[in-house]
Amino acid sequence: MLGGGGLVAANVYASASEGGWGGQGTEATGQVKSAGMATIDCPDVGTQLTKVPEAARADVDRELATLDQQIAAAYQQLQQSAPEIRQDPAAADGPIMNPLKDKRKATLDRVADAIGRTGDRPEGLDALAACTLRPAQSAPGDSASAESTPPADTQPPADNGQSAAPGQGGNGPVAADYADIKSVQPNVPQPAKGSDASTGSFTSECGVNANGLRNSDNVIVAPGVSNGAHHFHDYVGNQSNTAFASDDDLAKADTSCVDKGDKSTYYWPVVRLQNGKQEKDAGAPGGGTEGNAGEIVTPKQVTITFEGNPRGKVTAMPRLLRIITGDAKSFVNGPANANASWSCTGFEDRQLKDKYPLCPSGSDVVRTFRFQSCWDGRNTDSANHRTHVAFEGQDGACPQGFEPIPQLVQRIVYDVDAPSLNDGGKTVPLYAVDSFPEQQHKPVTDHGDFINVFDEGLMDQMVDCINSGRTCGPRGDDGGDKGGDNGGDNGGATANPGDGGNGGDQGDGGKNGDDKGTAAPSDGGKPGDSATASSPAEPPRTDATVTPTGGTKHDGHGKGGKQDEPGSTAGPTETTKPAQAPKADRTTAPAERTTAPTGKDTGTAEATVSASAPESTGAAAVPQTTPPPATGTEPQTSGGSLAETGAQLWPAAIGVLLAGSGLVMFLRARRLRY
Repeated sequence: MLGGGGLVAANVYASASEGGWGGQGTEATGQVKSAGMATIDCPDVGTQLTKVPEAARADVDRELATLDQQIAAAYQQLQQSAPEIRQDPAAADGPIMNPLKDKRKATLDRVADAIGRTGDRPEGLDALAACTLRPAQSAPGDSASAESTPPADTQPPADNGQSAAPGQGGNGPVAADYADIKSVQPNVPQPAKGSDASTGSFTSECGVNANGLRNSDNVIVAPGVSNGAHHFHDYVGNQSNTAFASDDDLAKADTSCVDKGDKSTYYWPVVRLQNGKQEKDAGAPGGGTEGNAGEIVTPKQVTITFEGNPRGKVTAMPRLLRIITGDAKSFVNGPANANASWSCTGFEDRQLKDKYPLCPSGSDVVRTFRFQSCWDGRNTDSANHRTHVAFEGQDGACPQGFEPIPQLVQRIVYDVDAPSLNDGGKTVPLYAVDSFPEQQHKPVTDHGDFINVFDEGLMDQMVDCINSGRTCGPRGDDGGDKGGDNGGDNGGATANPGDGGNGGDQGDGGKNGDDKGTAAPSDGGKPGDSATASSPAEPPRTDATVTPTGGTKHDGHGKGGKQDEPGSTAGPTETTKPAQAPKADRTTAPAERTTAPTGKDTGTAEATVSASAPESTGAAAVPQTTPPPATGTEPQTSGGSLAETGAQLWPAAIGVLLAGSGLVMFLRARRLRY
């Protein structure tokens, strides 16, 4: 009895502590295991084609978009056939997986032909045609029948009494996709700054997409293809963002940015509440028909900042430079290019890579994108949209052959409550980002896109500002910071842009005064907060009274306590509202630590040759990006032999039998004794 009980306890503990990267476990290939629903895992051809002749890129991009369409259609079939396939996974081969392989092979042949017309025809593309059916893996809080729920745009999150249903669109999120931010240890590294560091910053105010400019295109990855993203994006900055926008269209477009010299394109997947509401795209491609359903949440705040390099001066970004950070297919591709960062105001020294945060009362959800900040000095784009840029190393230095450019940092804040996981989001709805259908709204798939359309003069001003250590923005040199500058004059420290100052505040608020401390971006202030900056690890402050007129205006040279003149009105990118009572604390997830490695790209200019694609002398080989060494903190989950067997509960079943047998023998022995 004791042995059986111990075996049960050990196996259950191992299963609960299993996780690795993502808190969901990783396979030997570095791929993230499925949690809750079966999905289709196909080799990502686009990331592996690092050498495509310029003349062939348009044709290749169209064919790559066709591959995505084929996967989306096959995944829809999988959802509709889920009950049968759950009983017999091989049942998917005939109607789904084999036809998908045939379609992909034909498409890959056209890719090879397009490249071969202007260069060396690549060999081995056929090896990328086959996809695998990744079965559902049970995970803490997942619904046992998650994969059987069909898409339904009007279906609210179901209450199964135990866990989250698979989202309003039938393909996630699930309860295991969330983690209590308070259970995460501080994990944000701060590289030491060298003597030649460029310490300034430049802020561009471009609004929160209040006008609702959204579509499911992706002009970088799938130019000329409608619904190339298969999910919807929020856009700020350039107002001509469609798949068909040319460079000339972008240059002539209007912009939502305060400084009209910034016509850059900034976009990211929308966040939705799984509350049963139908948006305008409920029956449209990229929306409800592809599992992206629910109410779209307009950000509460968007801060766009360009920062320097800890090791040296930055050089100007080339006009029309394109950068993608993160990987929209990380759920099946693995973490090599993942760069998601999720946190809560007041806790931004704790970042989640593959979980949505459950924020406590009074705290908002924060998405942060830190873009690649090293450029190869030649190309504004590359065939796989990655190899022309790279991340800094852990020491802040760029890889050999790359030079530092201003680092784009996007901070997006949402006023959403922590969902009620114990009733499947019925009381408080789940929230999640849009994704490709087969990516199941996993937070690790979060990503951001950027096209530089700065006027050259404004870009030069940005570089000069960053290299000279100043803080600049559209309201004048050393006067563009929006957030928390009351804190600078009143307490001798200044909050970073977006930390909760009033929209019309101007001036450094202490940056050029005697007190030069700087608040971390995790300062949990709300619009109108005017206290000194708090430590990143402190609990978030409750809402302070909002100053409707935009607060006080400062000349940027205060020495603590000085207030210069009445405040100006709030700027166009900020919204003020009456003070609210703190949000109810609905954090129900278990306190588990789920911090993951950053998975940043080390910045190698060329990919290695794919092991799955045979080499051919005299022909272009199919390259494959090799996952770089992870940087940052290691996963805060248990490992070892027990954890490795934890996903399978057969030891626990044996333990139950042993314990039961022991109990029967014990009872019989007692009868014989008496």
